[in-house]
Amino acid sequence: MESATIEQLGRHEGKVVSLQGWLYGMRKSGKVAFLELRDGTGICQCVVEASAAEAFENARTLTQESSLVLEGLVRAEPRAIGGYEISATKVQPLQVAQEYPISRKSHGADFLMSHRHLWLRSSRPAAILKVRHTIIKACRDFFDSNGFTLIDTPILVARAGEDAQTLFPVDYFEKQAFLAQTGQLYLESACMSLGKVYCFGPTFRAEKSKTRRHLTEFWMVEPEVAFADLDDVMELAEGMICAIVDAVLAKHQKELELLGRDIETLKKVCKPFPKITYSDAVDILKSEENRIRMENELQLDKERLEDMKRQQEDLESQLANVSKAWKQEKLKAGIRELTEAIAELERDVNNRPGHIRLAAEFEWGADLGGSDETIISRRFDKPVFVTDYPKEAKAFYMKQSVDDPRVVRNMDLLAPEGYGEIIGGSQREDDLEVLRTKMQEMQLNEEDYSWYLDLRRYGSVPHGGFGLGIERAISWICGLKHVRETIPFPRTMGRLEP
Repeated sequence: MESATIEQLGRHEGKVVSLQGWLYGMRKSGKVAFLELRDGTGICQCVVEASAAEAFENARTLTQESSLVLEGLVRAEPRAIGGYEISATKVQPLQVAQEYPISRKSHGADFLMSHRHLWLRSSRPAAILKVRHTIIKACRDFFDSNGFTLIDTPILVARAGEDAQTLFPVDYFEKQAFLAQTGQLYLESACMSLGKVYCFGPTFRAEKSKTRRHLTEFWMVEPEVAFADLDDVMELAEGMICAIVDAVLAKHQKELELLGRDIETLKKVCKPFPKITYSDAVDILKSEENRIRMENELQLDKERLEDMKRQQEDLESQLANVSKAWKQEKLKAGIRELTEAIAELERDVNNRPGHIRLAAEFEWGADLGGSDETIISRRFDKPVFVTDYPKEAKAFYMKQSVDDPRVVRNMDLLAPEGYGEIIGGSQREDDLEVLRTKMQEMQLNEEDYSWYLDLRRYGSVPHGGFGLGIERAISWICGLKHVRETIPFPRTMGRLEP
């Protein structure tokens, strides 16, 4: 007999194997028990017949999420999950679980997040975490195979790398330190030594935002390249995104289908990505065509909302006339799911008139907000670069345009389907005096950045880079509504546990 994992069962057809895992679900039919066993690699149906008396009795004692070891014959079964099932002859409970708080019925988002340590065992979060692993590995593989050196940048820093208003303060031996917002400034130092570098780690932003796109703790991969301009930076970002999407499509068709992701839209992600300037984006937002498009979309969503409410009323009517407990539970689950979907769509519908008005009144010089990015990105079927933002709206270190001194040589990459920004990057200002002037205009103390200015004193060269928010990329690729599902234990304004 051989030990096996569920994903390996195809290699063991016709053989007796040993599996270990947890009971995902069970149903009984007369003298047969059907166990759904999960082991982290997949889910397998295991059939236990009453003729295997001890195994059958042991199976009857199991509860959801009980741990066990099981032995049996592997056989092909096209109707089973994964195409194979086990004819079990031995079932050995390791620990019979107490009543599990997360059942097959529908639960609210707050309940599931409060039980995140247990919810991770369910199929949906497990699928997302597998995709997350592949995306992270694809990022590392992309940079490692293109001559980049990994640099571990500090998590504890003395001052802001981005917006000083979003720093988390930390007591540091009677001094004040902060949790890092970015590794970029340190990477600029390293790229002057090694040419092409990147960092990969957690970053922290104390933004008081409760939108579906925001976390207070998230992960970023940030490359930095010496002797590079903005076009080089965009080409690098384009190649990385294509590599990530290709890796997910190659490995996770099953997980994407489980999540309900439209895979065909991901297949459209290929070079070249469209490019527009910030000024082009402003023109789109303010256009009459955009207003008409958004009003039409709003009307369609209002009609969809009314249809969902009618479906909810129909299910509630059915529930009042059903006596069987299993049918009641199924209807209740459907009502709960519709209630959440209705609440979310209602919020969106109620906010949309404001977004239409803000788009029409958008003034050149302001930064693009989340609703603006949603409007722009919905007009493209693959990621779109938006370049050359007003210098007042962006960080001090971005290179001022030679052609138009009002703007900087930067880019945001917006994911399609309304997901918005997933990458922000720029060519860095490499001229010492220009950088010092910009710092003075922004009332930054040169002494606080003396080491950073040294990079412009000793062998300054054109250089640039970007940051990819891993969670936002996962949210887009998996087709998720909220970024909180993309990380094992999300940290938001209202959640610090588990």
